[in-house]
Amino acid sequence: MPKRQFLLGIWMLATGLVTFAAIIFGALLDSQFTTDLSSRVLLWVAVLVAPVAMLLIGLWLERKLFSPLRHLQIQFARLAANPDAKDDFNPEGWLSSLTNDFSRLREGWRSDRELLSSAREEGARDAARIRHELEAVLAVLETPLLLCDKHQRVLMLNPAAKDFFSDHPALGLGRHLQQLLPLPNLTEALKKLPTDGSPRQLLLHHEERWLRCDLRRVRANQGEALLTLTDSTDTHESHLRWRQPLAQLLPELRGHTASLTTTAEALSGSATDSDIRPRLETAMHEESRILGDLIDQLSRVLESLQLDQTCLSDTWSVDLTSAMTDLWDDKSITITPIGIPAWFRADSPTLLAMLEVLLTKLSMTTDKHAFDVEFCLGNKRVYLDLVWEGQPVTQKTLESWRSLPLSEQPLAPRISDVLSQHNSDWWCLPDHDREHARLRIPLPATDRYAEPDRKTEPRPEFHDFSIAELPPPDSELGNCLLKQLEMAVFDTETTGLKLREGDTVVSIGACRIINGRLRANEQFDQRVNPGRPIPVESTRIHGLSDADVQDAPPLAVVLPRFRNYVGQAVLVAHNAAFDLLAINLPGLEAGIHFDMPVLDTLLLSRVIDPDLEEHGLDALSERFQITFPAGTRHTALGDARVTAELMLNLIPRLEARGIHTLQQALALQATAETVRVG
Repeated sequence: MPKRQFLLGIWMLATGLVTFAAIIFGALLDSQFTTDLSSRVLLWVAVLVAPVAMLLIGLWLERKLFSPLRHLQIQFARLAANPDAKDDFNPEGWLSSLTNDFSRLREGWRSDRELLSSAREEGARDAARIRHELEAVLAVLETPLLLCDKHQRVLMLNPAAKDFFSDHPALGLGRHLQQLLPLPNLTEALKKLPTDGSPRQLLLHHEERWLRCDLRRVRANQGEALLTLTDSTDTHESHLRWRQPLAQLLPELRGHTASLTTTAEALSGSATDSDIRPRLETAMHEESRILGDLIDQLSRVLESLQLDQTCLSDTWSVDLTSAMTDLWDDKSITITPIGIPAWFRADSPTLLAMLEVLLTKLSMTTDKHAFDVEFCLGNKRVYLDLVWEGQPVTQKTLESWRSLPLSEQPLAPRISDVLSQHNSDWWCLPDHDREHARLRIPLPATDRYAEPDRKTEPRPEFHDFSIAELPPPDSELGNCLLKQLEMAVFDTETTGLKLREGDTVVSIGACRIINGRLRANEQFDQRVNPGRPIPVESTRIHGLSDADVQDAPPLAVVLPRFRNYVGQAVLVAHNAAFDLLAINLPGLEAGIHFDMPVLDTLLLSRVIDPDLEEHGLDALSERFQITFPAGTRHTALGDARVTAELMLNLIPRLEARGIHTLQQALALQATAETVRVG
């Protein structure tokens, strides 16, 4: 169907020509015949009947034919992009007779889709149950876990892995493992993994951390490999601390033991009245003394190993007091937390065992069964106070408790060992009201202050095994199917529209499409300090003021992170020329190149529907019934998400026109009319 502007132009031109000809013809007749006024009026009415009729016929055709045809075209576009879309355009005007037939075709199509969907549900129910069980298991695993296909693309990860790499922009399903852990020895180890599932271990040094990596091949169709990661930095450093003294002690022990053995053999073989016997006895006593000192040093090293400070971790006081309360379900001792909760560092299981022994002794000594537990902030310390009504216990009593073991097992640590582990001591003092006493134990502080987030979040996607069926990363990208492409859909907000004259980015938002699915949780949302004031007229559009971005990093810091986020994906944007210019101009100065293929939803929409007028993001979102969540329009991430939904709606319409690959889409896009921006 021709464009509305074209038809409107032809109609107005024809009407104008007919009107002009009628006026000329009327003027000629009026000049040739001298008639009265009524005859002249009749003449001009007859002359103008044709242009007026042509004007009315055009309006009638617009209402009865052309407008219904455009609405029908939009409806077919909706059905092709999303067959389940509602708010249909029913046939109008002269096409209203098609209403029943069109409704039957539409409802039949939707009914067939519902039947297919219900047929799939039965087969998918068991798969969904297995998936939920798998995600439930993954969610509670504290060990970071990654599953990769034979091309080293991430198929699955658990929440522990997301936390482990929380600051890394390259984490996500479908991303290449080399983007996350660019270590050649890891790549080679994955290639050489045995197919029988036997494990291999690697010690990796990455970003100042020592990672212990267990690898094994999974017996599946795509040659998947399972990786489990453990941050062994503290353990590695702890081993260095005790290996050095042991490396010094053991040779000395061997030397003095051999010397003592030789001296003892010489002494046993010498005569009682021999002159050398006193010197051998003196040497034997000296070697025994040195050996005793070395054994004492060795025992101290072993004791320090038993309770190493590397076991200390950030602990929330509410969790510790809850565990203390659970220890006495029989109500023999009542624990009441008071004061403001706080974070501290502790070996929680060991500290809890010490408090169990300590509270039992306190209850027996003071004859009290109710204790308050309070955490007070000090100078680089957090004081754990056990409070009871009565008088303090003496320091002598406290000293006698230091040697109490935490359990009856051999070599069980003592209270003094736990205090040493936490670099702590204890003392008892009267409370400020002189009616209560408190036993105070200082503990190491931490930098954390906020209460831990205990909100239940929506279940995220941690795996997508269909990624393994995608083309290999080294295949010709242009021949990849559109629905199999990895896409990074992005948008920018700027200080203004004149990018070549100094305007720059204030916000970048992006989301990912992998295997024809929008990844809701794999997003990039970063404000940028532009280094210049944001004009008021720009703030009215995107809502960002100077105060909003004053603490944000500059673009030179954000761009490398965004480039890592994009990785090997194809870029997608709406009016991509502007957004590309916004990142490419500063990117060239920083040596960062966005040289991957780019798909523009604006240009694609223009070539798919050349006769429709509006192709802006608002018009297209209304056309395809894509909604902006409240407050997200003209935000970088909000616009990027709607652009991603729009791209997913355009793919089936491109396929209906024989456009299946990236190369075909780029060629089609190149035929669209473009304008210079920035």
